[in-house]
Amino acid sequence: MPFGSLLALMALAPLCFSGWWGKHYCKLVIALTAIILVYYFCLGAPERLLETARNYGSFIIFIASLFVVSGGIHIKVKGEATPMVNVLFLLVGAIVANLLGTTGASMLLIRPWIRMNKYRITGYHTVFFIFIVANVGGCLTPLGDPPLFLGYLMGVPFWWVTIHCWPIWVVGVGTLLAMFYGLDVKNYHRAKKEVREKQTAHEQWQFNGVRNISFLAIIIGAVFIQSVPALREILMLAAAAGSYYTTKRSVHEANEFTFHPVKEVAVLFLGIFATMMPALDWLQSHAQQFGEPTPGLIYATAGTLSSALDNAPTYWAFFSLITAHHSPGQLLSDPASMQCLRALSIAAVFFGANTYIGNGPNFMIKAIAEQQKIRTPGFLGYIFKYTLPFMVPMLLVVWWIFFRR
Repeated sequence: MPFGSLLALMALAPLCFSGWWGKHYCKLVIALTAIILVYYFCLGAPERLLETARNYGSFIIFIASLFVVSGGIHIKVKGEATPMVNVLFLLVGAIVANLLGTTGASMLLIRPWIRMNKYRITGYHTVFFIFIVANVGGCLTPLGDPPLFLGYLMGVPFWWVTIHCWPIWVVGVGTLLAMFYGLDVKNYHRAKKEVREKQTAHEQWQFNGVRNISFLAIIIGAVFIQSVPALREILMLAAAAGSYYTTKRSVHEANEFTFHPVKEVAVLFLGIFATMMPALDWLQSHAQQFGEPTPGLIYATAGTLSSALDNAPTYWAFFSLITAHHSPGQLLSDPASMQCLRALSIAAVFFGANTYIGNGPNFMIKAIAEQQKIRTPGFLGYIFKYTLPFMVPMLLVVWWIFFRR
């Protein structure tokens, strides 16, 4: 009930009473979180709360440190963004997402993306950036998305997803880029030529804050540290602090950098991490009741849950379901179990684009766009205007080609 209430508030409150929600959302999230705290204490399971607190702390420190470091990098673009330039930019972003993670790539590229389209930017520019760079693009390495990294920690070889998922990556990213190109051509021709030329006449390519690349490398490298408790988070916080205090004020001003987006994400995901615990616990305890998993079933159910729950715990629950029916040796050698694992890997990454809360960077991109006075769709508008007409057909194409048998 608290989880459903939080989802309903996030979907409806900005539409029905946005002013009140903007002032009081923090109090509501804390109240719903408190209900869960009392519930688990009454169950005598404080260790479950500590586990979730550790996961939330690691998650938000990772998100916040990437946000701070990327905020110290200013990429100034040259010239107007034609539809083909935009397609190439998104394609590069999809590739970079596998090296820096979808969060790192999103935080690094969202501001240049906004600036290069500033004279004609609309909601679909933001949404397709979320689709491609913040989600679908990052399915080729464990660095790309948290559920794939979780699989790597559980024994899936580092290059397994690259070898087995690249054809699906090509289909998914290619389909979305084709859809985006069709929309962008119409938008480009509607924009007046004289406005485009006026907006871009004096712009030059420029890269400021290059020292922050080293801080970004520290954060990415820290992801692999598991042996020493809290060292990973300490290194991330140190990199963020070093970046913030050594970055020139002019770079932060050029990026219109503030901590408001990361604060909003931290509060909302506090509520999500807390209130989704009962749902995930139920899923874990009833996993055996689903019977023998099939690739199509895993693709649909794990994907649907990844749209509303955090995709990393969802991946973990379904990974447990697969391993309950297949031994670790079979998982990476038996064709049927390998196909189940491939379906799970793709579902956890791709379906995370279906809502703002499906993956960590989604909501942060929305917050950054709104901070720069760009209109973005609300929770329900995102689903009905973009997910259903664009993401769902792509997901069905992927299912039809790779998982329907």
